[in-house]
Amino acid sequence: MNIFYEESGQFKVAAIVQKNDATYQVDTQHGKRTKVKANNVFAEFDGDMAAFLENAQAQAADIDTDLLWEVCGEEEFSAEAIAEEYYGHAPTKTELAATLIALYAAPMYFYKKAKGVFKAAPEKTLKQALAAIERKKQQDAQIDTWVEALKRGEMPSEITADLKTILHAPDKQSLTYKAFTKAADALKTSAYELAKKTGGITSIPQYLQDGFEIKYFPKGTGFPDLALPEMPDLPKADVTAFSIDDESTTEVDDALSLTDLGNGMKRVGIHIAAPSLAIKPGDKMEKNIMERLSTVYFPGGKITMLPENWIAAFSLDAGAYRPAVSIYFDVDSEFNVGEPTCKIEAVNIAENLRIQTIEPHFNAETGLDEAGEMMFAHHQDLIWFHQFAVALQKARGKYEPDRAPQYDYSIELDEEGKVSVVHRERGSPIDMLVSEMMILANSTWAQMLHDNDLPGLFRVQPAGKVRMSTKSEPHIGMGVQHYGWFTSPLRRAADYINQKQLLSLIDDSAEPLFQQSDAELFAALRDFDTAYAAYADFQRQMEAYWSLVYLQQQGTSELTATILKEDLVRIEGLPLVTRATGIPFDALPKSQVLLKITELDPEKQFIALNYVKAVAPAVA
Repeated sequence: MNIFYEESGQFKVAAIVQKNDATYQVDTQHGKRTKVKANNVFAEFDGDMAAFLENAQAQAADIDTDLLWEVCGEEEFSAEAIAEEYYGHAPTKTELAATLIALYAAPMYFYKKAKGVFKAAPEKTLKQALAAIERKKQQDAQIDTWVEALKRGEMPSEITADLKTILHAPDKQSLTYKAFTKAADALKTSAYELAKKTGGITSIPQYLQDGFEIKYFPKGTGFPDLALPEMPDLPKADVTAFSIDDESTTEVDDALSLTDLGNGMKRVGIHIAAPSLAIKPGDKMEKNIMERLSTVYFPGGKITMLPENWIAAFSLDAGAYRPAVSIYFDVDSEFNVGEPTCKIEAVNIAENLRIQTIEPHFNAETGLDEAGEMMFAHHQDLIWFHQFAVALQKARGKYEPDRAPQYDYSIELDEEGKVSVVHRERGSPIDMLVSEMMILANSTWAQMLHDNDLPGLFRVQPAGKVRMSTKSEPHIGMGVQHYGWFTSPLRRAADYINQKQLLSLIDDSAEPLFQQSDAELFAALRDFDTAYAAYADFQRQMEAYWSLVYLQQQGTSELTATILKEDLVRIEGLPLVTRATGIPFDALPKSQVLLKITELDPEKQFIALNYVKAVAPAVA
C-alpha cells in the first residue's frame, strides 16, 4: 500500500513500510526511508504510486477552478465533499487527490481552514486578487518589453525619465528599476555601463551632477513660479557705487562707494544687495531659500539659490538704483575708523568692475601708486581702498607682507571640452581690499546683533576649528571679536537670515526672524552647515575630475605636490588633493615632492601616484 500526503505545501506519494496511529514509516519515490505524520496523509492507495501522482496532477490541471469556486457556496467544505459535487459522484482516490491539488494551487480562490477543509474566497476579494494577478502579468510583460529594448541598445522614454533615480537613489520596487537591472544582469554589465551604452549617460560630469542633484535637489533644480513682489520704495543714496567681481559673476552681492569729505576725511560705503526687503517670513521665497540654502558652484556651471528674475531684480548690476543695506564709516587720514551708520536705501550702481579686466593694471607690481596713470574707472578709489585695507589688516594683526605667495586655482572649460587652469595669487591687492571691506562690514554687523542680544548665524573660532554658532564668539583666525556672514544674501541662506535680523535693528517696523534659543534657528544652522559642506564637497569632486582630464590632455607623467599629512598631498598648480604611495615616513608636512603618475583614469576618477624624490626642503 501507498499513501498520498502533503509536506510543506507539496503533495507526495510513498510506499508504506509500517503504520501506527500517529505516523507512517515509508519509503519515498526516491528510496529514502522517512516518517510521515498521519495527520498529513489524505489517502491510502495501491498500485503504481508514480502513476497515481502523475494521473492526479493531470486531472488537477483539467479542473475548472472558476467552476469549482462557484459550486463551493459560502460555508466551509471538505475536499471530499466538493470533489463529489464537482464530479457528480463519490470521488475516486485519484479524483480526490486531483481536487486537493487544485484547491492548494488556487489560494486566492480557496482558503485552507484545516486538514482537507476549505472556504471559498468572497467574490469581491477574489476579483481584487485576480485583478492583481492580471496587473502583475501586464507589469511583467512591460518589464520584458523594456528589457529587450535595452538589450538592443535603446532607452525607453519611461526609463529615461527615471534614470537619475535608478542610478543614484533607486526605488527597487519600481518597474523601471526592475527592468534596468534585469537588462544589466542579462548583459552581464553594470548599471552605469548600460546607461552609457543606451545614451543615458553622456559624460562623467553629467553623471556626477545627476547624483548630486537627486540627493540634494530631489524636486529638481528648477524653480516654482515665484513672481517678484512690488519693489520697496526707498530713499536714494547720495553716493555712486561700484562692484568688483569675477567676470563670470551674475549674483553681485556687494558694492563700494567712496566720498571725499575734505580735510583728509573719507566716507566709506559698503552696500549689500537686499532681497530680504521683499521677502515676508514664511512666504514661498523664504521657503525656497531655506530649502536650497546656498548657490552651488562647480566648473562649467552653478545652481543658484534664487531664481533668475529675483537675481536680476536685486543683484547690484550697473546702470540703475538697487535696493541695498548700506553701512558707512568716516575714515580720517590716519585710517582711524569712526562709528558706523546703517541705512536701507536705493544705491546707484555706476560700474561693475571685472577682476580680469582691471587686475593687469592693479596688482602688486603696478597700479597702486597715486601718482601713476589711472587706467580704469574708480582706479583712484581702489588705490585708497587698498591703503585702507592694509591699515585694517595691521589693526587685526594679520598683515604679512613677506609671506610667500600662495595661489588659488580654478578650472575653466571651453566649448570643445578643453580644460585650462586659472591661477590667482591669494591676497592680491584686489582680493585684499574687497575682503577687508567685507570683514569690516561683517564684523561690525555681527557686533550689532551681539550688542542687541539678537541671535544670528555667526562664524566663530574661540579656539581650534572655525564653526557656526547662533551666539557670537571671537574669531581668532581673523582677529575680530565678532563675525558673521552678511554680505552674500543672494547666494547664502546664512546671509539672508543675518540680514533679516539686521533689518530689525535699522528699521523700527521690521521684526527679527528669530529670538534667542529659537529652535528653528538651531535647525537652520544645522541645515545650512550640512548643505554648505556638501556643496563644497561636490565642487571639489568636480574640480578633481576636471583636474584629471587636464593631466590627461596635457600628457603629464610627473608632477610636484605638497605633503599635507602622511600620504595625503596637494598637487601643485591644480585644485586637486589626493594620495600618493611611497612617501618616506620622515617626510614633513608642507615639504614638496616629485611624483610619477603610474595610472590615470578620469572616467573612474582615479589617479595613482608614486613618490620619486623630495624637491624642496621641509618648511619649518
